[in-house]
Amino acid sequence: MTWYVIAAVLLSTAGLLVLGALGARLWLDAARLARAVDGASRALAEAGGEIPLRG
Repeated sequence: MTWYVIAAVLLSTAGLLVLGALGARLWLDAARLARAVDGASRALAEAGGEIPLRG
């Protein structure tokens, strides 16, 4: 019976470590995506400012 408790604790600890690693990876990917979107929107805004308006 003691081994079941030890195994459950070890498996839950391993699961939490995996979830933490996946969460960190997700945060890094989201930060990288935010930088890419920011750069693209700045490039579009700059390109839009260079378009001559008729009127």
